[in-house]
Formats: sequence, C-alpha cells, structure tokens
Amino acid sequence: MTQPLTPQSDSSKCIRVCQNRACRKQGAAKVLAAFEARLIPGVTVSGCGCLGQCGNGPIVLVLPERIWYRGVRPHEVPLLVEQHQHSLKE
Repeated sequence: MTQPLTPQSDSSKCIRVCQNRACRKQGAAKVLAAFEARLIPGVTVSGCGCLGQCGNGPIVLVLPERIWYRGVRPHEVPLLVEQHQHSLKE
C-alpha cells in the first residue's frame, strides 16, 4: 500500500495531485496537466502517490496549508489557483 503524502518541509509551497490508480481513473492526469500548464512562480506542482482518499478523486493537496480538494476537474484548476494565489506567493 502506498503511504499518504508527508511533506518534507512545512515551508514548501506545493500542489500535489494524486496519480494513484483510483484518481487516475477519475481524470487525475488531466487535472495535473491543467495545474502544470499554469506556471506559478515559487510553487512546485507534481503528481504523487495515494493520498488515502480513494473514491473521492481526483484529490488535490495544497501545502503548506494542508488544504484538500476532492473531485477536482481540469476546468476548476484556474479557480483553485486564483483562490490560493496570495498564500502560494508568500
């Protein structure tokens, strides 16, 4: 079993998109691509292993705030980036 994501540093600005099997079946690859297409200075965007929320995917985790989103669709990515723009740039 893949372990849930544990951030290496609480000060890291990053967005993680689960790429485990259940989330990928629900469109996680397209969600990750949508985040990667929106360059956010100082923010790392990457896929990750299971975040332990199978069945609610695709799952997105915004760090260091530890804000979780479930059922994210590619068209929702611009709104999520806009909502977190201030905290991601700090």
